[in-house]
Amino acid sequence: MDLDHVVRGRVPRPGGFDDVVVTVASGAISQVRAPADGDPESSGILLPGLVDLHNHGGGGASFHSTSLEEITTAAGVHHTAGTTTLLASTVTDAPARLLEVVSVLADAADSGLIAGIHLEGPFLAHSCRGAHDPSLLLAPDAGLTRELVAAGRGHLRMMTLAAELPGADEVAAVLADSSAVVALGHTAADAALTRSFLAGAGSLVTHLFNGMPPVHHRDPGPVLGSLGAAGVGDACVELIADGVHLDDETVRSVMSMVPGAVVLVTDAMAAAGMDDGDYQLGPLSVEVRSGVARIADGTGNGSIAGGTSRLLDQVRRHAGAGIDLAMLMKAASLRPASVAGLDAGRLDVGARADLVLTDESLRPTRVMRNGAWLAS
Repeated sequence: MDLDHVVRGRVPRPGGFDDVVVTVASGAISQVRAPADGDPESSGILLPGLVDLHNHGGGGASFHSTSLEEITTAAGVHHTAGTTTLLASTVTDAPARLLEVVSVLADAADSGLIAGIHLEGPFLAHSCRGAHDPSLLLAPDAGLTRELVAAGRGHLRMMTLAAELPGADEVAAVLADSSAVVALGHTAADAALTRSFLAGAGSLVTHLFNGMPPVHHRDPGPVLGSLGAAGVGDACVELIADGVHLDDETVRSVMSMVPGAVVLVTDAMAAAGMDDGDYQLGPLSVEVRSGVARIADGTGNGSIAGGTSRLLDQVRRHAGAGIDLAMLMKAASLRPASVAGLDAGRLDVGARADLVLTDESLRPTRVMRNGAWLAS
C-alpha cells in the first residue's frame, strides 16, 4: 500500500500522552499504531482536527455573506489554525437576506469548505438578543423555517431557538424532520421549560450563560435548567471559553460538573485572527478593542458581539490553567462532531485525515485537512 504521509506525535490521553504513528493514504487515516524502527521522530503534540459548531467568520470576512470568496477567506483563517471542520453561523437578518446567505453557504458546503450551516436567529427572545438587531427578530415561523431548510439543500445542521416563544415547538418539529440540531439559546425560558425542551426537541444549548438571564437562587432560569439537562444526558452545552465571554473559573466549574457534555465554541466573528478595528456582524457595526468585540454604540460598552479567538486558542488557554488536555480535546473535536452528526474530530482508521501538530505550548506548527498539508 502506498502511503501519502507518515506522521508521528504525542497524542493526549487522560493524564498524559501516547507516542503514536498515524499513516495517511488517499486523504484518510489508514493506520494508527505504536512507533517502530525506521519511523520518523516525533513532530510534537498530535491532535485530531478541531470542530467548531458556532462560528461567524474570521480574517476580516464573514460567513453571513453572499460572496463565496469572503466565505472562503473566513473558513481558511480557522482551517490553518487547526479547526478543520466548522459550521458557518448566520445572524438575525431580514428573511430575504437570510435565504440568500443560506443558499450561498450551501454552495460552500457542497464544495467541502464548510461542514454545514448554523442559523442563529431570527427566532430569539428580545430581552436576550445580545448582538442581534432587535428590529429584525421574529416570532418562530414554521413556514420560513421550511424555506430556510430548502435553501440549505441538506446542509442546515443547526438552529438556535428561544423555547418560550409562541411557535417554537412547530419550528423545532420542522428542524427535527430535516435532521437539524435544535439548540436552545438567546432565551429567558424558566428552568422547568428549559429542561422539558431539552428532554424533547433540543439537544444543545447555545453559548451557556451568554444570551440568557443570570442565575438566581430562587430563579434558576435557563442556566441551571440547561446544566440539569446536561447532567442527565439530555443535552450538551456550548461554552465560549475565551476569557471574555466567561470567566475561566466558570469554564472550570462547568467542566467539572458535566465533563461529558461540554462543547467548546468560538462564536468567532470577522475579527478572529485580525487586529483591533471596525467590523461588521451581519447588519450591525462592531468595534474591536483589545481583542474584545462589541456592538458599536458610541460608548464602547455595547453588547459583546462574538469572539475573536480560534478554537485551539481556547484549548491552549485552559490546558495551561491545568485542565486535562484530553478532556479539552474531546470538547473541541469528537463531542461537537457527534452532536452535529459529523464524521470528524477523531484519529481512527478510516477517518478523514485531519491532523494538527503543535509545539509544547499548543501553538500549531502544521495542519493537515483531508490528507493535505495546509499553507500556514
